[in-house]
Amino acid sequence: MIGNFWKDKYPSGIAAEINPDEYPNIQSVLKLSCERFASKPAFSNLGKTLTYGEMYELSGAFAAWLQQHTDLQPGDRIAVQLPNVLQYPVAVFGAIRAGLIVVNTNPLYTAREMEHQFNDSGAKALVCLANMAHLAEKVVPKTQVKHVIVTEVADLLPPLKRLLINSVIKYVKKMVPAYHLPQAVKFNDVLAKGRGKAVKEANPGSGDVAVLQYTGGTTGVAKGAMLTHRNLLANMLQSKALMGSNLHEGCEILITPLPLYHIYAFTFHCMSMMLMGNHNILISNPRDLPSMVKELSKWKFSGFVGLNTLFVALCNDANFRNLDFSALKVTLSGGMALQQAAAERWKQVTGCGICEGYGMTETSPVATVNPMETNQMGTIGIPVPSTLCKVIDDAGNELALGEIGELCIKGPQVMKGYWQRPEATDEILDSDGWLKTGDIALIQPDGFMRIVDRKKDMILISGFNVYPNELEDVLATLPGVLQCAAIGVPDEKSGEAIKVFVVVKPGLTLTKDQVKDHMRANLTAYKVPRSIEFRDSLPTTNVGKILRRELRDEELKKLGLKK
Repeated sequence: MIGNFWKDKYPSGIAAEINPDEYPNIQSVLKLSCERFASKPAFSNLGKTLTYGEMYELSGAFAAWLQQHTDLQPGDRIAVQLPNVLQYPVAVFGAIRAGLIVVNTNPLYTAREMEHQFNDSGAKALVCLANMAHLAEKVVPKTQVKHVIVTEVADLLPPLKRLLINSVIKYVKKMVPAYHLPQAVKFNDVLAKGRGKAVKEANPGSGDVAVLQYTGGTTGVAKGAMLTHRNLLANMLQSKALMGSNLHEGCEILITPLPLYHIYAFTFHCMSMMLMGNHNILISNPRDLPSMVKELSKWKFSGFVGLNTLFVALCNDANFRNLDFSALKVTLSGGMALQQAAAERWKQVTGCGICEGYGMTETSPVATVNPMETNQMGTIGIPVPSTLCKVIDDAGNELALGEIGELCIKGPQVMKGYWQRPEATDEILDSDGWLKTGDIALIQPDGFMRIVDRKKDMILISGFNVYPNELEDVLATLPGVLQCAAIGVPDEKSGEAIKVFVVVKPGLTLTKDQVKDHMRANLTAYKVPRSIEFRDSLPTTNVGKILRRELRDEELKKLGLKK
């Protein structure tokens, strides 16, 4: 199945090759796109739109300030800790133009998480939102960070609107705790001092690290995946290729609810859509559904990028269901498994099918995707251009088509390795460039692949493998289920037993017997949960991925098996 397998099956399709060396670095693409699409809208947020020309000018001012007002050198790390606001692309592209390595940082991080990431990356500069500056005050003295740039949400808006929104956030909503950072510089002061100044454009090699993207840390300590210019350029070109004729250059409007600091949104919106000159509508807080839907009502959007929990929440919102979806032609899903019930409901509401792909931080992230013309719901599609996939057993032997094993990926988008963690790198990346994903998958005879589950999430019942994704897919089809999760808990007789957690849709009721009856009707006996717990909510990551590990840890603590 390796080598020409997908090329033979799809000679003119998605498995065609790309040239990852078409551009020398990200700066070259940015310059070309911002010249070519100078008057086209690039990013919009809170009623303000930046064109590609304006974004290039502002990123240049940011880069010039870094070069002329700090001692930062090419290769130094700068942590960017911002939500989806206009300052994010300005800071990221400015830092890259100055030759710095961007360390994407979650604004919701605790002080402990910030300290780990800043110290692990050796960050020397930080760009943060004023809302989180009180945490930076605690953390910065314990790190190598010397330069701090603080911005408020509305800093790039017109003066009166900026004053109004920033004042409401600070004084009415009281969302900006007091902080004391004497070395901090205001974002707008940085732009003012750098505006019009010459930028000494960095010229890194394609193999140089552009971004340190930290894995979510859902297992063990968060590690920084070293994503090179070539890695990200390859994924830009792969994403463009997989869009085919569905998204045209310079005329698409993409809704951007997933955070740009997350690798999925970063590569697709900041990188791929920049290459194509398209327009990204930044949603600062997708958890505020009423505000998000109000924003969506202003645009004839043609693309939407989300994940399962967001699709479910939006389809349950009456105002969303009443929006005009006549221009919507592409919906992409990633970040977590897409449940069939959610995909069918989205198609019913919007008229647009969801195209599911697969990737991980370590693959920049896109590795496989469903061709839009031959979308197979429930699969992750086929490899993107210049990418190979295989499935192996526990001994590392390649398995035949249809057999279940660990998915491995090889391609130009596969990371250079983990930052300063050679042992962890060797565990996941072999000498031939194959990356072990930790996901259990199978490759169908037609080349389309299915993710069965995470290797570590698999439940073992009396020697039988049970995959939580399958249980959750079935449970999600039960009317009344809003969210669900399945885990394995220790059991004396069978080794493990299944426990499911269910969040019921508002205004509806469900009983444990109804859940069990539904599972019995759709699954073999040993896959029926032993225990059912109803909850008001489930723990999730910042992008809405349900944290099974957290639920498992809770159960182990109850049993006294974990402190």
